[in-house]
Amino acid sequence: MRYIRYAFLAALAVVLVTVALANRDVVVLHLLPAELAGLTGLSLSVSLPMFVVIFGAIVAGLLIGFVWEYMREYKHRSAASGHKREKEKLAREVNKLKTAKAKSEGDEVLALLEN
Repeated sequence: MRYIRYAFLAALAVVLVTVALANRDVVVLHLLPAELAGLTGLSLSVSLPMFVVIFGAIVAGLLIGFVWEYMREYKHRSAASGHKREKEKLAREVNKLKTAKAKSEGDEVLALLEN
C-alpha cells in the first residue's frame, strides 16, 4: 500500500510540474472590472504566472471546503462530546452504586473485585 501511495504522489508531482511548465506566461489579475474600478477609483492589479493562479485557486478551494465542512459538522462533534460526558457520568454512577451495594451486603472483597 505504501508503494501505491508513493506512485500516486510521484504521478501527481509530474502532473503539477507539467501544468506549471505549460502555464508560465504572466497574467494580470484585477481586483475589479475596468468600469467599476474607474467609478470607485480602486484599480488594484497584480501580475503573476498563470500556474501560481491555478495552484492558488486549488489551495483556496481546499481551504474553503475544509472550513465549510468543519462548520457543517460542528453539531455532530458537539453531540458526540455531550454523549461522551453523559456516558462517563453514568459509568461513575454505576460504579458508585456497585460499591455501595457491595458494602451494604458486607462483602468487602466482592466490592474490591467489582471495581
